[in-house]
Amino acid sequence: MPQMAPIKWLSLFIIFSISFILFSILNYYSYIPSSPKSFNLKKSKLNSLNWKW
Repeated sequence: MPQMAPIKWLSLFIIFSISFILFSILNYYSYIPSSPKSFNLKKSKLNSLNWKW
């Protein structure tokens, strides 16, 4: 079984590292938080604090 040269391992490491970083960046910036949902949650929390005796 032939062995790979060290420069091949280095190029593979660089390619996989760059692809992992690009994948992480794309996942980070593709997330869009929805503001109306958070507004409704805050409103419901305030309403739950009102005690009805």
